[in-house]
Amino acid sequence: MMSEKEILAVIRAQEEATANGDARATIGVMDADVVVFDLPPPLAYRGEQARDVEGINAWFATWRNGVTLHMADPQFIIDGDLAVAFGLSRMTGMKTDGTNVDSWSRRTIVLRRIGGSWKIVHEHASFPMAMDGSGRAVTDLLP
Repeated sequence: MMSEKEILAVIRAQEEATANGDARATIGVMDADVVVFDLPPPLAYRGEQARDVEGINAWFATWRNGVTLHMADPQFIIDGDLAVAFGLSRMTGMKTDGTNVDSWSRRTIVLRRIGGSWKIVHEHASFPMAMDGSGRAVTDLLP
């Protein structure tokens, strides 16, 4: 289906931009009014706060040789000019302090076709929470 291919191309373009450390291209696939529920605080990033090139570059600087993020086997729901892609994403890389990161998280991306192009209007990434009262995110689960 053409829409699925177009939407997947948007997701893969953002992943490639992340792998290349290109903050401008990372946000280039987002709508100006995007709302992002990301792994680090705060609870929500909206609009320009979510599209903060300096903040994204600062995050890129915490990685030794870059970071990769890949949504494996996304599922799609498409209805007209609105689409949802969801699945598990793997983040890999080495932090500047030598910590090796290889974690899976849950990810949902909502896109809207605006002027003939798909733009991300919402992203949500999360880890499951340990239900032992610790409030700890569980980052070592495998699919």
